[in-house]
Amino acid sequence: MKDRIHDIHFVGIGGVGMCGLAELLHHQGYRVTGSDLGEGAGIERLREIGVEVSIGHEASQIGDAQVVVVSSAIPRQNVELTTARSRQIPIIGRAEMLAEIMRLQDGIAVGGSHGKTTTTSLITHILDRAGLDPTAVIGGRVLGGPHRSGARLGTGRWLVAEADESDGSFLRLAPVISIVTNIDPEHLDHYGTTEALREAFVTFANGIPFWGLAVLCIDHPGVQAILPQIARRTRTYGFSSQADWMASQIETQGIGMSFEVQVSGAPRGQVLSPLPGRHNILNALAALAVAEEVGVDFGVAAEALSQFGGVERRFELRGEAGGIQVIDDYAHHPAEIRATLDAARGLDRKQVWTVFQPHRYSRTRDCLEDFATAFNDTDRLLITEIYAAGEDPIEGVGGRELCDQVREHGHRHADFVGDIDSAVTRLAKELRPGDLVLTLGAGDISRLGPILLDQLRGGTPR
Repeated sequence: MKDRIHDIHFVGIGGVGMCGLAELLHHQGYRVTGSDLGEGAGIERLREIGVEVSIGHEASQIGDAQVVVVSSAIPRQNVELTTARSRQIPIIGRAEMLAEIMRLQDGIAVGGSHGKTTTTSLITHILDRAGLDPTAVIGGRVLGGPHRSGARLGTGRWLVAEADESDGSFLRLAPVISIVTNIDPEHLDHYGTTEALREAFVTFANGIPFWGLAVLCIDHPGVQAILPQIARRTRTYGFSSQADWMASQIETQGIGMSFEVQVSGAPRGQVLSPLPGRHNILNALAALAVAEEVGVDFGVAAEALSQFGGVERRFELRGEAGGIQVIDDYAHHPAEIRATLDAARGLDRKQVWTVFQPHRYSRTRDCLEDFATAFNDTDRLLITEIYAAGEDPIEGVGGRELCDQVREHGHRHADFVGDIDSAVTRLAKELRPGDLVLTLGAGDISRLGPILLDQLRGGTPR
């Protein structure tokens, strides 16, 4: 591809998946440009390494591009896309570009409704520490490294990447190892039914060569349901005694967890993970199973896992002030929210305050009943208005209506606060030393933490 293509333009470059791919192509020697509607950490990072990014969409920004990569969030009538079509410039999705890159290496693709970013990051970290120097495209910025980035260009044979199922484009990927973490009813606007979604994951898991491996979480009902349809070699993982890779003897160790690993019923060793929650033990098991498949010694993998720095917006400690901790997490689906609150309960804080920003009107509508019972493990709940993410409003669907549902289902301390500033004002008045604040959502809720911490540092909460 490099001999024929030199200039690549990204439309919607600021998304975590897009900016990681753009960074990887930049490091591979392509001239990468891009555009998006707003600033962000990903765009700031791209500019730091020399990628030209424009805010707003203009026909002229296509420049000399020989191919245009477009985010699934960009409408077809976008002016840059219409310009590209008029000039007969190929327009491809992120997954198609990723598939082209993966074709040149041995791919490890992580799919599933939740846990993709953490699992992809764990696999990349372990392979890196084992000296395999992988290439990676991750849908989040890894913490603890030389810079916060969702991309890594290595010289080894392995390419580790997230497989985004949202629009079905993950089926373009042709990995050697496929991982399915879980399957929950998400993106039904694309798939129509849960059965169609599961069938897509069957195709994904089977889309490996005959010598490949499918790694599957047997604990999740949606994944267990597709197991009989997997025609390739499999390894399962979970807490179940039926799992090939099983975790047991789980203990909380500070913010992290320790657990014993058994493989095919035989003890393999103890693992100390710095990540909180049982869901992250599952993510770690998947990474350990993949590591063994590519030849990494268990002891090396376990040691690497213990030194993992985490991922931005995945139970990320944003700071502490006046004895109050603030943690930010990307959780925006009921299953993710439950897992995150379960992890928070292990931190032994006085009260857990959760500020939830619903993401998309369609998701709020489709998952309303599940959302209504997802917050039982938080003492206090503040709900903001929905972050639209480009969607048009749906009548009768909003943050206030969601809050009403949560209260009707028995939560005694759930309140609608409207916007982030109102949430900060409420928190600053009512927080006490020893409390924990969780900010949850896939929109711009992460900006609450720094604002709140600044206020708390200006004076001790009353």
